[in-house]
Amino acid sequence: MSFKYDREADILYVDTTIPYAEQESEEVGDGVVARLNPTTGEIENLEILFFSTRLLRTDLIELPIMADLRLAEKA
Repeated sequence: MSFKYDREADILYVDTTIPYAEQESEEVGDGVVARLNPTTGEIENLEILFFSTRLLRTDLIELPIMADLRLAEKA
């Protein structure tokens, strides 16, 4: 999982895979766009729009998703 911030566009990208053209996009909340696997429908990437503005509004950012986090396997 990687996090990238585009300061000019004010978007935080949360990626579990490199984005690709075939992914489908769906707005899942106020300014939160999910990029979905076209076959499984699973969320692979998130784009959080107006990220710095969100940080100024509140100290808690809630995303309308559920995550299954676990340690990555060591190579």
